Amino acid sequence: MLPIDAAAHSSRWRRRHPVDKAVLGLGLTVLAISLPPWPGAALVLLTALGVLLGPAGVPGRRLWRAYRVPLGFCVTGALPLLVQVGGPDGFVSWADDGPLRAGELLLRTSAASLGVLLFAFTTPMSDLLPRLVKAGVPAPLVDVALVTYRMSFLLLDSVRRIREAQAARLGHTTRAATWRSLGGLGATAFVRSFDRAARLQVGLAGRGYDGTLRVLVPEARISVRFTAASALLLVALAALALVLEGQVP
Repeated sequence: MLPIDAAAHSSRWRRRHPVDKAVLGLGLTVLAISLPPWPGAALVLLTALGVLLGPAGVPGRRLWRAYRVPLGFCVTGALPLLVQVGGPDGFVSWADDGPLRAGELLLRTSAASLGVLLFAFTTPMSDLLPRLVKAGVPAPLVDVALVTYRMSFLLLDSVRRIREAQAARLGHTTRAATWRSLGGLGATAFVRSFDRAARLQVGLAGRGYDGTLRVLVPEARISVRFTAASALLLVALAALALVLEGQVP
């Protein structure tokens, strides 16, 4: 199980309905994209961080381990805005408003990423995907997503076991051995993934699979109080950002 999925299963909001958490997490993401970068995205970033570490109860170290990956993409996407190609200063030169645009983009994307992580850290996929059928998503698409989600964990577990076996046999002692081990890892994981898929198909057929995967979904009701509080928080953030924007010279 991935660390973020394990955190979602042990979250304080684990028993809340996904709609409650979607209103808050995805609402913060929408605000980060639509509000002015300063101070709107900055307020969203601080609010999402406070909710994650506070009411949601996400450990700071686990949050950083998950957040540093999208944050790296945010930084990588903002760096090209610092330079311009062509112009009187040469083929590549510093952009006049590059730092400003790069900072605004970094604020937007990093705040939006925290909003998505808020939903991911509190909502297991096993709670979300089965409910998509009631929301109008075709059942075959949901079944494919469930199987892919399950197979991804099996594949990661197989890769981990193969790497441990290779390391125990001194498969990573030299550069040449490491490359041979990587080649063997890819080939073995490829074969095992097809074998697991075939075994899964046989197992489903033996259990009378008729085109629909039926799973137990934990009982949960949409909390009107939680949803209303989330909506009020989003409205307050938007109003505060617009007020502060008008006061900033």
